[in-house]
Amino acid sequence: MRVVVYGAGAIGGTVAAALARSGQEVVAIARGEQLAAIRESGLQVRTPQETFSQTFEAVETPDQAGIDTDSVILLAMKGQHTAHALEDLRAAGVTDQPIFCLQNGVSNEPRALRFFPNVHGVTVMMPAIFLRPGETVVQSLPKLGLFYIGRFPGGHDDVDLSLAEALTEAGIAAFVKDDVMASKYGKLLMNLSNVVGAALGQDAPEGDALREAAKAEARAVYDAAGIAWEDVGMDHPDRKAYMNWTRIPGVETVGTSTAQSLARGTGSVETDWLNGEIAYLGRLHGVPVPVNAALTRVGAQMALEGREIGSVPLNDIEAMIKASS
Repeated sequence: MRVVVYGAGAIGGTVAAALARSGQEVVAIARGEQLAAIRESGLQVRTPQETFSQTFEAVETPDQAGIDTDSVILLAMKGQHTAHALEDLRAAGVTDQPIFCLQNGVSNEPRALRFFPNVHGVTVMMPAIFLRPGETVVQSLPKLGLFYIGRFPGGHDDVDLSLAEALTEAGIAAFVKDDVMASKYGKLLMNLSNVVGAALGQDAPEGDALREAAKAEARAVYDAAGIAWEDVGMDHPDRKAYMNWTRIPGVETVGTSTAQSLARGTGSVETDWLNGEIAYLGRLHGVPVPVNAALTRVGAQMALEGREIGSVPLNDIEAMIKASS
């Protein structure tokens, strides 16, 4: 099995390095300084237990990745980059190879299914940080992370089992689920808070009520839409067994993936596919969603204006919520 990891940031880079270290054939599709760093000296992964460096093949575009009939493709870019990635994969000749969506949100799988018939969801719980080219940090014990894997829209096949086995051998606890999207909807509830921490500051206590309001809207939307979801929060037994957040001394904790995108100055965030998903579903099913609608706008404005983490006053967000009501 040749594993093609499309996107070599915090999640994709760590997964590629861990799989390669365990003996899997891996090629990563990366860009810019991260691509150059991996080509020059591999990727360094820092964990609470160890720091290791791992080399693996890295290319710039899918048509350079040597994708063949035995390849599996792991999408690990942010949701705002999925459409372009799918177009590039199709142009590179991908047809029915398995596509695994290792991404936040629940919109990547439906979009992938428009292009390809063999789509799988992956619920990723991995507290990883990517701030400097050539390095990722994973603050988790005893495993690097916890993944749930299954076909989209439901069920599983032998490829799910094979990937779960490979990930487990690489130090990532991976389990196959026939209803993987239920866990992805549960993870989405958690990710609704990403933009709150980015806007107000990760530990700002005034964000607590906002986070709960965003989740309450989402639960109401799920009920109206008949969407099943699994609570995969910190009290889940699998998280307690395999993925305990553990700070690494000397490592700056910037925050969520949204905050990391802002810190790196990427010019975009995935809020449209997180809070925006709840705004979309709410409008579709007649459920008021002023909090998530406003937070979607906050994320977009922060990326557009190059705002710093913690630079948006709560009063401004509250005014947006009122305007969205």
